[in-house]
Amino acid sequence: MNAPDAPTPISTVASASEPATAMATATSADPARSPKTTLTHDSLARALREAVLAQDFGATLDAQDGGKPMRHFPSLDLAVAAYPEHGAPVWANVLFSREHPEGLIAAIPDNAGPVGNVRFLADTRDAAGNSVAWAPDSDWSAMRWTPLAGDAGPRMVAPYPASLLKLMLLAGLGRLVDQGRASWWQPLSYRGRERLVTDWAYDMVTWSSNEATSALVTLMHAAGAIRREIGRDGGREVHNELHTLFASLGLTTLRFANTTADGGWGNGAGSGVGQLQMTAWDTVRLLWWLDPMAPSAPWLPADAPRLSPESRNQMLRALEDQALHEVLSSDALGGVPGWVPGLPARLPGKWLRRDGALHAGERDYPGDLRRFAVGGEVWFAHKTGNTENYASNAGIVSGIAPRRRHYAIALLSNLGARYAPDSRCATTWRIPALGAAIDARLASWLET
Repeated sequence: MNAPDAPTPISTVASASEPATAMATATSADPARSPKTTLTHDSLARALREAVLAQDFGATLDAQDGGKPMRHFPSLDLAVAAYPEHGAPVWANVLFSREHPEGLIAAIPDNAGPVGNVRFLADTRDAAGNSVAWAPDSDWSAMRWTPLAGDAGPRMVAPYPASLLKLMLLAGLGRLVDQGRASWWQPLSYRGRERLVTDWAYDMVTWSSNEATSALVTLMHAAGAIRREIGRDGGREVHNELHTLFASLGLTTLRFANTTADGGWGNGAGSGVGQLQMTAWDTVRLLWWLDPMAPSAPWLPADAPRLSPESRNQMLRALEDQALHEVLSSDALGGVPGWVPGLPARLPGKWLRRDGALHAGERDYPGDLRRFAVGGEVWFAHKTGNTENYASNAGIVSGIAPRRRHYAIALLSNLGARYAPDSRCATTWRIPALGAAIDARLASWLET
């Protein structure tokens, strides 16, 4: 499923003028043949943009539209923060949508603060609670949008993060524990099941258990970290300490709003699409804050919240044991016909049965995947998200010795399962191909 040659790149928010040379596809990306450029914010942004354009995402087939190529260029929000062994961190954020198919390069200040040249709008749903922005015949000019962040520049509709949102809840839980208001080791009952908080959190992340997510939402409410007044309209949120945490970290596009005390966090509970929001750059910065091996975060004040070693380790353990390598990395899909390699991560072997098939919680993947549990070039501590309309992935990449690359990456998109080539896939093969291409380019910069 290799893409044709990419449109030509641009240096700013404008049309392209010269051919793309770096990162054409996962199979053609060859670091040895990549341009001998220096790793800078600008060169990284150009490389990310070229990588996206090279995949020809606009040609992706849409099952919701009779299997025809999608009518609108998809929305993709992609950010990377790279940590060279010698030198300062380097970062970039590129964004695409039906209104900006050639891509925008985000303006990020010298201290890695918030994006300054984009107006982010929250995703939306109709009066019946349906996610409508991504329907084949959707008309954005007729929709009402709620501002998310930013007050200048081109508008970008931020796609619902799907289960990547569980990363926000995990961070809020870590903070709650560090304040002495909960414990990783306390029993927590939800719908007749009692388990330790750490076990609920582990399942929420490693195989994306929705039940575990609901259990932990009830804990946040019971501890008073989230409060919602009850009314005839279902109530409204009046207190949210996750938002306080994100504001103290300068992550203004991370929103975990309008969940309910009984564990509701979807559209039917008045939360979900448009209420649970993330952008790629703020997600990368959340991972930067979490990563103990990353350099100091330059945008954070000295009194910014810090995680205790115990909470950080609990969070990283779950991210490192991620079973769902099916978006930027694709090892879990190695038994699916037409498999396309993604970011070359090592698959945690704990999820494999004797025959090599993967089983994690309620998730099963076919084939003998044992080669992925002993191979790979990097560790990928990450969280995925996937629904019919959305696919996302974000995590921390670190090289398996002797490889030395280290970076954080986040991708949010509206390329959900309706664009997948197989019912067992989360998204189009173009996304793991993008992950492989980006990793190859970063390896050429970070390991030379």
